[in-house]
Amino acid sequence: MASALGPLGRHLPQEETVEPSRSPMLTKGSMVCEQYTTITEGTHIERPENQAVYKIGIYGWRKRCLYLFVLLLLVILLVNLALTIWILRVMWFSPVGMGHLHVMADGLRLEGESEFLFPLYVKEIRSRADSSLLLQSTQNVTMNARNAEGEVTGRLKVGPQMVEVQSQQFQIHSKDGKPLFTVDEEKVMIGTDKLRVTGPEGALFEHSVETPLIRPDPLQDLRLESPTRSLSMDAPKGVHIQAPAGKIEALTQMDIVLQSSDGTLMLDAETVFLPELALGSQGPAGSSQGLYEVCACPNGKLYMSVAGVGTTCHEHSHLCL
Repeated sequence: MASALGPLGRHLPQEETVEPSRSPMLTKGSMVCEQYTTITEGTHIERPENQAVYKIGIYGWRKRCLYLFVLLLLVILLVNLALTIWILRVMWFSPVGMGHLHVMADGLRLEGESEFLFPLYVKEIRSRADSSLLLQSTQNVTMNARNAEGEVTGRLKVGPQMVEVQSQQFQIHSKDGKPLFTVDEEKVMIGTDKLRVTGPEGALFEHSVETPLIRPDPLQDLRLESPTRSLSMDAPKGVHIQAPAGKIEALTQMDIVLQSSDGTLMLDAETVFLPELALGSQGPAGSSQGLYEVCACPNGKLYMSVAGVGTTCHEHSHLCL
């Protein structure tokens, strides 16, 4: 700097400058302090060399381990991303569902065949309008209905040997809601116009049967049989037995009783054939000309006697004993 004259003409000393010394010093708080050195112009002061250089960062094997770790994380990230994309492709995930399973506003829609390994709890199962609903299992198919307490109130079990229904009442309805078959603890009701039994042994009833009509198939015989007990047919307005194109047979081991408490027993036919009636002793040859008369005992027993000019029943009244 240029010198300056004072008020007495003397030269003033040159200004001294203070230049910071850039020698870094590392303190306990890891902060760098600057050392300031006062110098005068024209004076050259050698700055002290750095006795120790401290490098800040990660160097050597630690740096290589860090890069390796970052690379490993990147590889794992790429593998996870690839597996996620593969699972999405394999499971057919889409915005509307997963594969054939579509999530809709009113429930789930499942296309094709599905296999359930555990119980399925649903409110309603229905098929498409153009296909049928198929429930299939290697063991059995069981459907349960439960109340609010979780108790089973109804059960339908389809097994390899039998179909089991457990409920207070079982009903089968037609498409228009007409009851076709109803079963409860007290009765079995069939609502169809006709019940057809096609088995070769027919139908076996351990108790009574109530029906307005019993009729076989065309050109087939109708047979009512009770092998070890009695057979009774009762009707408040009469029992009508008809065979328009055949005959009626009543076979029994014991007696056949035709009884009318308030009416008449009528045999309306062109010919009444009684081949097993008891026959009285024959009269003189040629006297009867093959004619007989039917006689009745007081107890209702019938027998035949050779016809004569008058009645001959009294001659064979010993047959009534």
